[in-house]
Amino acid sequence: MTNIAFIGLGIMGSPMACHLARAGHAVVGFNRSPARTSALVEAGGVAAESIEEAVKGVDVVAVMVPDSPDVQDVMLGEGGVFTHAQPGTLIIDFSSIRPDVTRHLAEEASRRGLRLIDAPVSGGEAGAKNASLSIMVGAADDDFVTAKPILEVVGETIVHVGPNGAGQTVKAANQLIVAGNIQLLAEALTFLRAYGVDLDAAVKVLGGGLAGSAVLDQKGEKMIARNFDPGFRIELHHKDMGIVTSAAREADVVIPLGAVVAQLMASALANGDGALDHCGLLLGVERLSGRAEG
Repeated sequence: MTNIAFIGLGIMGSPMACHLARAGHAVVGFNRSPARTSALVEAGGVAAESIEEAVKGVDVVAVMVPDSPDVQDVMLGEGGVFTHAQPGTLIIDFSSIRPDVTRHLAEEASRRGLRLIDAPVSGGEAGAKNASLSIMVGAADDDFVTAKPILEVVGETIVHVGPNGAGQTVKAANQLIVAGNIQLLAEALTFLRAYGVDLDAAVKVLGGGLAGSAVLDQKGEKMIARNFDPGFRIELHHKDMGIVTSAAREADVVIPLGAVVAQLMASALANGDGALDHCGLLLGVERLSGRAEG
């Protein structure tokens, strides 16, 4: 059993923390909205009223919050993790943030006698609920070995991809690929609908060929049903596309298709779709095609 503080109990963090509690770990959860701790308490965890209370005396601190400024605030802010965690504590940052921010935080953690790894995840809400997430880890070798038993409780594919920051870099590439696939799927379904094709049949046969993908399997039916309940919100994918386009520019790498998809994601946000699942990119294609539904 490991004593774990879990900070950030949203769509992804809550089921992950619950898995850890059900696996027999002692989990103390903190969330800015206290009501979000209820599922963890039902799973056998404990709710804390502050980060300071949550991290007191634990071995591991897990963090799952939306963006780079949120992680910086959790780690470095007044009453944050770096101030109150005991020396030697392992911090697992499951958030998806800028690689340069991760590297800076890891350096600062080391200076304070703490250990930090970046372990962003892919798989969305379904992956979090099913403990089938893909986890890309940037860490020192020893820290990865220490973290792996924890990661195995919430994930299925766990790969050490390099030193601090490497996990976030791989996650940025992941989000680039996923966004492109979702956009093309949205375009394909709009095209098929315009010709009156049976969409369910089309998705079935496309999934059996080279066009098949996890995106087609997980998002095709949602698009057909016009179910845009968020598993991963457009506003968060917009943030991730900003990360990858910025990082690509810094590396002098050209991502022309990615840049277009980033603009389409920004358009979706500007049109009020930010709280929808990222398969809501379908609505943008329909708007551009003059086929928007009321």
